[in-house]
Amino acid sequence: MTRLLCRTATLPEVERMLDWAADEGWNPGRDDAAAFYAADPQGFFVAEVERQPVAAISVVNHSESYAFLGLYLCRPDFREQGIGFALWQHAITHAGGRTVGLDGVSAQEANYAKSGFVLADRTRRLTGVIAIDAPSLPLATQEDFATLARLDKAATGVSRERFLGEWLRNGPTRKTVLLREGADVTGFATARLCREGVKIGPIVAPDAAAALHLAHQAAATLAEPLAIIDVPDRCAAFGALLRQTGFVEGFATARMYRGVGPDIGATLHAVGTMELG
Repeated sequence: MTRLLCRTATLPEVERMLDWAADEGWNPGRDDAAAFYAADPQGFFVAEVERQPVAAISVVNHSESYAFLGLYLCRPDFREQGIGFALWQHAITHAGGRTVGLDGVSAQEANYAKSGFVLADRTRRLTGVIAIDAPSLPLATQEDFATLARLDKAATGVSRERFLGEWLRNGPTRKTVLLREGADVTGFATARLCREGVKIGPIVAPDAAAALHLAHQAAATLAEPLAIIDVPDRCAAFGALLRQTGFVEGFATARMYRGVGPDIGATLHAVGTMELG
């Protein structure tokens, strides 16, 4: 095999990784790179052959105890040469002794199991059309961040403030709406414009009906009716509501952990992104 160099990626290279993901049909968000990179600038890696990046992976350290692996890609002309696995071995050391999660295609479950990953759940990608009405829920502000970080931790079992700091920031292609009960925030949902349609996640809500309302409101803030929502199997009631409104499943991934998985709460109804958890 030609001499291989595995190294940390730069932000422009993370942008390139997402272009590769788009080539594979992953439909990333239009402004995902900056939000991903802010979560852990040392957590993105490329493999070079003849000074040309040909494979990529991310192992983002969200906290002192938890990391998430994603964006595992190899350019078609360089597959079946051991390049991707060499990069995997290089990158996963970044997690140290942390538990590592991933959302992988089912066909690769056996390979992930060889690296110590154990199946915990499945995530279903559901896609449908949402009727766009004038949004009535408020947008999140910087003053809401501490509350949203607390709600997110209770839902996901993970403290991931660096990631949320950018993910929840409102901009032209990304909006976060709040659900309130009196003076208290009880849920939120983030919508982001993608190469096609809008992805909505995370959705944190007290119940499935509230999650559906948040999804509709989040889509409305970006005036995009085509919605993509990644729903864990543990959220069967929310998945059933989406299917009743015409959403259909495109594919499923295996949520796997190396180490003890986080204590996921009942309020998590949709994951933020399959790439970073």
